[in-house]
Amino acid sequence: MLGNGLLQPAISRLPSAYLGSSTGHVMNGISKDSSNPSVHRSSKPLLSIKLFDNSLHLANKISFKGTLRGTWTGPRAILATDPASTEQLIETFDLDDQSQLQVNIIKSTGESPAKINLQVTNSSPCLVLHWGAVRSGENRNWILPSYCPSGTTNYKKRALRTPFTKSGDKSLLTIEIRDSNIASVEFLLYDESRNNWFKFEGQNFHIDLPRSEGEISQISIPEDLVQVQAYLRWERKGKQMYTPEQEKDEYEAARKDLQDEVAKGVSVEEIRAQLQRGANLGKDSSSQKIPKDTQKKVVDRVGKSTTPQRIQRKKRDVLQILNKFPQKTETVKVSAVERELSALELCSKVMEELDAGSVLQKKIYKLDNKELLVLITNPQGRVRVRVATNMEGPLVLHWGLSKNSAREWAAPPLDIIPEGSSILQLCCETTFREGFALDPSLRSVEIEIGERSFIGMPFVLRSDSNWIKDNGSDFYFSLRKKDIKPVKAQGDGKGTAKQVLDAIAEKESDAERSLMHRFNIATELLKQAKDEGELGLAGILVWMRFMASRQLTWNKNYNVKPREISSAQDRLTDLLEQVFEDQPHNREIVRLIMSTVGRGGQGDVGQRIRDEILVIQRNNDCKGGMMEEWHQKLHNNTSPDDVVICQALLDYIKNDFDIKFYWNTLNSNGVTKERLASYDRQICSEPHFRRDQKEGLIRDLTAYMRTLKAVHSGADLESAIATCMGYSAEGKGFMGGVQIRPISGLSPELPGLLRYVLEHVEDKKVGPLLEGLLEARFELRPSLLKKHDRLKDIIFLDLALDSTVRTAVERGFEELNNAQPSDIIYIISIVLENLCLSSDNNEELIYCIKDWYHTLHLCKSKADQWALYAKAVLDRTRLALTEKAEHYQKILQPSAEYLGGLLGVEQWAINIFTEEMIRAGSAASLSLLLNRLDPILRNIAHLGSWQVISPVEVRGFVVTVDELATVQNKVYEQKTILVARRVKGEEEIPDGVVALLTPDMPDVLSHVSVRARNSKVCFATCFEPNILDDLRSKEGKALSIQPTSSDLVYTEIEDDSVSVASGNSPVDEVFPGISLKKKHFNGTYAISADEFSNELVGAKSRNIAYLKSTFGTSWIRVPESIALPFGVFEKVLSEEMNKDVAEKIAALNLIVAQGDFQKLHDIRETVLQLKAPHQLVDELKNKMKTADMPWPGDEGERRWQQAWMAIKKVWASKWNERAYFSTRKAKIDHNDLCMAVLVQEVVNADYAFVIHTVNPSTEDSSEIYAEVVKGLGETLVGAYPGRAMSFVTKKSDLSSPKILGYPSKPIGLFIKRSIIFRSDSNGEDLEGYAGAGLYDSVPMDEEEKRAIDYSSDLLITDHNFRQSVLSKIALAGFEIEQLYKSPQDVEGVIKNGELYVVQTRPQM
Repeated sequence: MLGNGLLQPAISRLPSAYLGSSTGHVMNGISKDSSNPSVHRSSKPLLSIKLFDNSLHLANKISFKGTLRGTWTGPRAILATDPASTEQLIETFDLDDQSQLQVNIIKSTGESPAKINLQVTNSSPCLVLHWGAVRSGENRNWILPSYCPSGTTNYKKRALRTPFTKSGDKSLLTIEIRDSNIASVEFLLYDESRNNWFKFEGQNFHIDLPRSEGEISQISIPEDLVQVQAYLRWERKGKQMYTPEQEKDEYEAARKDLQDEVAKGVSVEEIRAQLQRGANLGKDSSSQKIPKDTQKKVVDRVGKSTTPQRIQRKKRDVLQILNKFPQKTETVKVSAVERELSALELCSKVMEELDAGSVLQKKIYKLDNKELLVLITNPQGRVRVRVATNMEGPLVLHWGLSKNSAREWAAPPLDIIPEGSSILQLCCETTFREGFALDPSLRSVEIEIGERSFIGMPFVLRSDSNWIKDNGSDFYFSLRKKDIKPVKAQGDGKGTAKQVLDAIAEKESDAERSLMHRFNIATELLKQAKDEGELGLAGILVWMRFMASRQLTWNKNYNVKPREISSAQDRLTDLLEQVFEDQPHNREIVRLIMSTVGRGGQGDVGQRIRDEILVIQRNNDCKGGMMEEWHQKLHNNTSPDDVVICQALLDYIKNDFDIKFYWNTLNSNGVTKERLASYDRQICSEPHFRRDQKEGLIRDLTAYMRTLKAVHSGADLESAIATCMGYSAEGKGFMGGVQIRPISGLSPELPGLLRYVLEHVEDKKVGPLLEGLLEARFELRPSLLKKHDRLKDIIFLDLALDSTVRTAVERGFEELNNAQPSDIIYIISIVLENLCLSSDNNEELIYCIKDWYHTLHLCKSKADQWALYAKAVLDRTRLALTEKAEHYQKILQPSAEYLGGLLGVEQWAINIFTEEMIRAGSAASLSLLLNRLDPILRNIAHLGSWQVISPVEVRGFVVTVDELATVQNKVYEQKTILVARRVKGEEEIPDGVVALLTPDMPDVLSHVSVRARNSKVCFATCFEPNILDDLRSKEGKALSIQPTSSDLVYTEIEDDSVSVASGNSPVDEVFPGISLKKKHFNGTYAISADEFSNELVGAKSRNIAYLKSTFGTSWIRVPESIALPFGVFEKVLSEEMNKDVAEKIAALNLIVAQGDFQKLHDIRETVLQLKAPHQLVDELKNKMKTADMPWPGDEGERRWQQAWMAIKKVWASKWNERAYFSTRKAKIDHNDLCMAVLVQEVVNADYAFVIHTVNPSTEDSSEIYAEVVKGLGETLVGAYPGRAMSFVTKKSDLSSPKILGYPSKPIGLFIKRSIIFRSDSNGEDLEGYAGAGLYDSVPMDEEEKRAIDYSSDLLITDHNFRQSVLSKIALAGFEIEQLYKSPQDVEGVIKNGELYVVQTRPQM
């Protein structure tokens, strides 16, 4: 049917859904069978009938009186027409007993368009054509042609209505199709006079327009179908050996076959179904079919079709790729009883201590149910070897020493042979003696090698006539320093799935036998690890990564077939696929594991490694030398090194047989000459080929590379695409890339995208390639999220696409040197989207993407301050990457350190483990792009390399630290310039520090910033990594720092000039001592705002009461307040019910006073055990209800307990580390510190702000400075990462705020209607000491953290809204300053446009 030349133009029917839901009959009395009205053909049917899923656009009000349908039910007919003819008679239809419809089509030519002539005989004079057109390649939704016959009307913009012209007893109409993209026309006939509709078999009439040869050649055919057709043609012709030109001709002939079929009206789906049954299409096809298991497709190297120069990206809502899983604390199952050490392990520890812990190597082998220990130590530089066992019966150590090469057997010198030994020709035999470390149940041999320069020690055991070996090979220990991996202290395994790691270490000696053994063992251990959650999987990842990076042995002279390795990989990756499907919250770490393992083989792909090297040797006459050595290695044990070796050979051959290219490729990938010689089947020779072998070797080695990558490089792009799309390395001749089983159910757009990627993968301009890669990943994503029998291959394809993004960015990095900012921003957005697709919890990354989209729009439109906004987005993105890196560090590094210690991995590899994992992913590429864009943005925004928060000129000695929090309680004896990698914002500045420099970005109004300004400490953020590196390199040197408000200059000075330097004075001079008046309980547990006084509450409560009474009902609103006054805490503590708590706090205070500051935490926990007196509850309830505040107890006892816990947390914050050390530094007696609690109803804020009515950075009293955040103000005053929006306003022009920085805080805090309990101590706002912010304010309900979408925030996107809000904030600050007649530090919120002030204090 399909191969015999179908009619090109055809009328087809469509579903009744096109006509709405009506079931009425169309017309009265037109059918020969009144119960089944129909349209009849007047002659033998000549139509190709096709069913499409489409919808005709008709008004719902149309009434149908009947259903027209065709009566013909025969097979599809074929109309033989004259190819040269331009007019073709298509069909004649009986519309009713008198009327007929005749359709004629005139082909388009170069001079005239296609025409459709419609003629209806004996028709009504009011006949109308209701019609529309369908584009080529789309679904069957109607479009309206650009040209219509005269009298045509537009029906609801969804269809056209054209009247017929009456001529005698005929109605005539001609339609010209002038749009080249129209493939077909659909229509109905409507008799307006009788309100009757004429249809074809209950559906639309459908006419496929004939195409010219030129048009046919433009028909797009999916490449996978072209490849199948090409294979079938090739097979039918006897699988001939083709030249490259013949291959391309055959490929294009296959495309032409399929284009012809589509032009005849056959759908792509029908073609696909036919090809899957093995039917060859085309005019010379035969009827033969091939079995499903031998259906194949053509390799991608056959004549590639032309692809577009740039992929047209789809517009997507990035929230559709949101992955958000609940943040959970990883619970690690630890056995209640630790594994009991064996006698051999206990005795080994004794010997290790005897040799002062100088352990070089230590290993325990499992020999059936017995153990063998090898312990090598190095006390005082003298090598000592101990071999011990719990084996019974006579036992002899048969041993030698290697001097020139590994595993060489040579007899040891006589002076190191233990007593009673026997010298043989190339070895020595020593009988085991009873006892080891005073344990008579064990036996041992001790050999003192001393300082002799032997490189290794081979040995076997002999028990009577039985030889005991290491899995069939000699035991061997290297004595070379570079090979020895010293055993390190492993710690307690905290923060790891310790049981999994211990099991790995126990199995490692078996895993070393071969990759097959390792993968099989990994499969068994994975069954345990997957139940341990993320940390269990992290253990498997660390192990596999150590293997992949060659820190572990791959093979110990064990002969294993490649197909056995491939099969073992399959089992492991099958289980990983199952974990990926079952644990969506752990997919990211499963992907990482799979990237280290490789895909494994399909069918016998592993065995082909062994087979095809023989074919290469035979075909190219290269059976000796290096190729034979490699062949022997491959037959013995293939490994990922073979991919490198193959590439090295190709580079050597392609570069005119220059041997340096061979060694360059090997060495740059870690395969050194020594490594080649260390294989069990050594490769010692260099390659030597004849020039006449060049073309053949390049061809065959290139094909062989695909086979190697199919086994070893799971994330290799070409290999992964081949597996998914249906390529492999089977077949002969040009069919060397045909695969039996392509993956079903993938996006139909994916093949074209992957073809585009492969054709452009080496382009220098990487932008279009990155677009193609990203689009391919988006199209692949749905298949990753559902069950699929080939899911692991889909995962490996996604890994390969992800990896290619990284390599493309690195390759195109130089191209960005002269790129426009918009180009870099666009690339950043692509790479960020790519990272989102690979990340489990990607919510913050997604909002960063939206920010970058908005940034790109602002950049292209050249909006004011676009670069300043872009800098905030860049900072936010860096925070997201930092958070991701810290999560990796937390999850992976403890496992790397513990397992690395157990396995003797080199320390450098352990130290950089997590760093290397991060560098291997898209996050590292993104970081590079951000670093490239950062200085460009700072230059455009006039930001410079520094933001100076506290401009003080100082001198001091440089000290670098990782985190300020780790040294905040330290006292530096000399003036110190502290360079800290992390500064969160809530820390104290250590005594003796005169400058604090950091790449971190705490808010200008954060606690640490205020502390720096008050203490005259220079504090600045540095945006330039090179400057920070230079500062760190000056560790211990003396510097002079000279800052301005916008820049900072430092110079190296002599050490003795520091003592006379200007700047921060000694701490004792800053705080000579501040005395507090201790407050006492006044007999009242709760007081109203009008009772606030200096004796009862702190300045915070008094100020809020004053504002409330002053502003009243003005536009500045103040929430209702009451308070628990001074002394209430001490009163509650003194109650008999809390006697035990009071005694415990007193005892802990004594311990803290002696310097054990760890007990501060214990005091806080003890305060939370206080019980509330009934009188306190009653008085608090009465005062809150009187103030019209909600009483928590009305909602039940649980709600009251929540409120009581919040009150106790405020009291407990008196013992916060930060507050305790701050008062200690200021010489404030901690016992005199009293804590009142201000109680307010929480305003569920849209925005929160803090105002300083004098610019704190410049001390300009004519300017107001303020910071604004989304949600509650805790993200502003607390230690939350990122920066707030900041602005200044001249007091003389409050309506013109100037933005200094846009927000980069990733989260906002939001809360339902609730109560907040604010700390209000007598130690705040003292002259010469800023105690504000030291103590906690605690809401009764926990705030909800939400990721912020700045791209839709009116404060960012709406200029007028922003000006209005910021001006209102500035005006509030100005009026409050006027009220107090002094600079003020004001906190408040905006809710529904209303401004609330929640507290004010003197600006410090």
